[in-house]
Amino acid sequence: MQTPVNLFKQALKNKHPQIGLWMGFASDYTAEICALAGFDWLVIDGEHSPNDLNRILGQLKTLAAYPGSHAVARVPVGETALIKQYLDLGAQNILVPMVDTPEQAAQLVRAMRYPQNDGQGGVRGMAGARASRWGHYADYFKRANEEVCLLVQVESMEALRNLDAIAATPGVDGVFIGPADLSASMGHVGNAAHPEVQAAIEDAIARILKAGKAPGILTPDETLARHYLSLGAVFVAVGLDTQILVRETTALASRFKAQPSAVTPAKGSTY
Repeated sequence: MQTPVNLFKQALKNKHPQIGLWMGFASDYTAEICALAGFDWLVIDGEHSPNDLNRILGQLKTLAAYPGSHAVARVPVGETALIKQYLDLGAQNILVPMVDTPEQAAQLVRAMRYPQNDGQGGVRGMAGARASRWGHYADYFKRANEEVCLLVQVESMEALRNLDAIAATPGVDGVFIGPADLSASMGHVGNAAHPEVQAAIEDAIARILKAGKAPGILTPDETLARHYLSLGAVFVAVGLDTQILVRETTALASRFKAQPSAVTPAKGSTY
């Protein structure tokens, strides 16, 4: 058996748009439903969802049955030891929040890679874990560095100031713009639609593209998502599973509770 090619990483490199969904239920059951929907990539969120390593493993195994929906695992923080654990579980695509400096980005690149003569100073610990299918991928340790994909999140004013250097960091495959935290950093808490925030996002997309990297973003606003795609955003998450459930269940309950039932039981009815 050979280490599989990371088709998601290839799509980003070729600037082929990838439409994604955020998964916050921490459930392999709902992960399968999302995979069957046909999204190109699905985020297993370890930052703002109750995902521990075992739950992440379950979702990775579930999504592996649907190769058209690529798993992207978001770590809660960019710590070398934690990234090693996610990689050893078999996650090929890692999303790291709150990356503010090129020094942080370079450290994350090292955490993602085994020590090799590639000039990137990898520090990933060697282990024949699930990532190599316990050694069944005979070439894993030689090929792993080529097939892992590092996505870093810029979501602060400091990150925007350092964006060109972050995006230029060798080994960074994509730069994800976090609208919610960025808007808060810019003084517009809860208002990612503010013109100043939108201008900063548009500028960031252009700068990431200029650096030759793939820009990414999340928005449940369909018009805005299409706008970002038109600007050149490559990997765009267009919704969140939890928000979809909230919206649809609330709307369904409201439709039935807002109007009295059209059927009035007959006089003397027992139901």
